[in-house]
Amino acid sequence: MVAPVQPEPVGASRVRAAGVASVLLPVLSVAAALALWELVSRTNTISQKDLPAMSTSFRALWTMLQTGAFWSAFLHTVRGWALGLGIAVALAVPIGIVLGSSDFLSRAFRVPIEFLRPIPSAVLIPLLFLTLGTNLKSEVFLATFGAFWPLLVQTMYGVRDVDPIALDTGRSFGLGRGERLVRITLPSSVPYIATGVRISSTVALILAFTAELFMGTPGLGSKLNVAQAFGLTDQVYALAIAVGFLGVAVHLVTSALERRILHWHPSQRQAQA
Repeated sequence: MVAPVQPEPVGASRVRAAGVASVLLPVLSVAAALALWELVSRTNTISQKDLPAMSTSFRALWTMLQTGAFWSAFLHTVRGWALGLGIAVALAVPIGIVLGSSDFLSRAFRVPIEFLRPIPSAVLIPLLFLTLGTNLKSEVFLATFGAFWPLLVQTMYGVRDVDPIALDTGRSFGLGRGERLVRITLPSSVPYIATGVRISSTVALILAFTAELFMGTPGLGSKLNVAQAFGLTDQVYALAIAVGFLGVAVHLVTSALERRILHWHPSQRQAQA
C-alpha cells in the first residue's frame, strides 16, 4: 500500500517561491535592459557610433580580458579602492565611537562635520593637482575623503542608539567604561557600522575611478579616458561594463560579509526566515 503524500506546508512553499523570485527578478531585469540596449542600437534609434550594440561592447570586453594591460589597470583600480576604503574605516570608526560616546564632543564637532560632509569629493581634484599631484596619493585621498563621511555618521548614530537601559544595567553590575564599550556599545553599533562600510565601499570605488578618469592615475578610468580620446567607443562601453561588474562584486562581497558578521542580529535572522 502506497503511503499518502503529505502536502507541503504553505509557509515553506511561499518562502521557496520568494527565494526563487529574489534571484530571478534581478536576472530578468538585467536581461531585459541588455536586450533593449541591443534593440536600440541595431535599429539605429541611436547611432552605433554613439552607442555600440550590447553584443559589440561585450565582445570588446572579452578581447580586453585576454590582455595583461587590462588586468594591470583593473588591479590598479582595486588597489586605489581598497586603500581608500581601508583608511576610511581605520579613521571613521574610532572617531565615530569617540564622538558618539560624548554629548559634548558630538555638539562641538557637529558644525564642522555638517559643513564638510556635503562637499562633493570631485571638487577637490584641482586642489589635489596642485598639492599631491596626479599619483596614487591623490586617488587614495579622494576615495578616503568620500568614504569617510557616511561611515563616520553611521558609527556615531550606532553608538548613540545604544539602549540606555542596557548601559545602566552594565553600570549596576559594576562594568567600567571600557567594559561597557566592548560588551554593550560596540555589539549594538556593529549593524550601523556594517551598513556604513557597505555604503562607503561603493563610494570609494566611484571616487577611485573618478580620480583615474580625470587625473590620469593608472587604472580603468585612465584606460577609458584614452579610449574616448581615440574614438574607440566600443572600448569605452566595455570598460564601463567592467567597472559596473566590479561595483556589483564589491556590493555582493560586502553584503555577504555583513550577513556573516551579523548572523546573530534579528534583521539577518528575519531576512533568512
